[in-house]
Amino acid sequence: MKNTQRTLGLGCGSTVASSLFLAALMLAAPVAQAIEGDAEAILKAMSQYVAQQKNIELTFDSDIEVVTPQLEKIQFTNSGEALLSRPDKMRAHRVGGYADVDMVFDGKTLSILGKNINGYIQRDSAGTLDQMINTLRAETGVAFPGADLLLTNSYDTLMAGVMEAKHIGRGVIDGKECEHLAFRNFDTDWQLWVQVGDKPIPCKMVVTSKMLNSAPQYTVRIKSWKTDVTPSTDAFTFTPPAGSQRLGMESMSSLDELPPSAPVSPSAPVTPIAGEKK
Repeated sequence: MKNTQRTLGLGCGSTVASSLFLAALMLAAPVAQAIEGDAEAILKAMSQYVAQQKNIELTFDSDIEVVTPQLEKIQFTNSGEALLSRPDKMRAHRVGGYADVDMVFDGKTLSILGKNINGYIQRDSAGTLDQMINTLRAETGVAFPGADLLLTNSYDTLMAGVMEAKHIGRGVIDGKECEHLAFRNFDTDWQLWVQVGDKPIPCKMVVTSKMLNSAPQYTVRIKSWKTDVTPSTDAFTFTPPAGSQRLGMESMSSLDELPPSAPVSPSAPVTPIAGEKK
């Protein structure tokens, strides 16, 4: 017991240190408290700003965790980029250790190319970008959580099912000062960092699954963000590579960023790019 007290600096001979330590905790505590209403306001400002951008070009990194039967967490990492032009065009690319995927949507047809399997999927999908994402989610069960940040109604989508919202304070992501928000749903907790200033860009999102053992997480970090871009005339044109094979929607599992031997599929949602499972 005495050794423990010395180690922690809380023994009888450290009264001054203890008092300073407790005082520091008391002073720091309010910083972590929720600032009521701010989280929703910041999220809405981000949603409105993103929805107003006709063209967006971004790059990102994403991490997704799985938990083994031995309760070991394993993390898989991907990188990618996306180009979208509202209301109905998008091109995206994601590459990791187990899949290399291109997705092209031209307002009429959705094409997904798995370079790692030399095969592609195509389906009619006339409508807006929002409609395409919602339809793909419904048909495949792919969650696409990062895509929520790009929807024109991202505020309503993200706030659906939220039981608690907090403005934690501020943080720094890749040198950019950000507002740190935290939200609680029934089955997930999720955090969002939004750039401070007149361009409230989403910089980082973390989703924690509370329904799986060891609470695996999904993380996406937006590394670059440009809106002053003009897509080329063929930016959203898909041409199957020579020798590639057309596949059915059931082949989506071959485009997952997790290896087939992954012990548990995470329930945390995924990036704006096709391929991660619930």
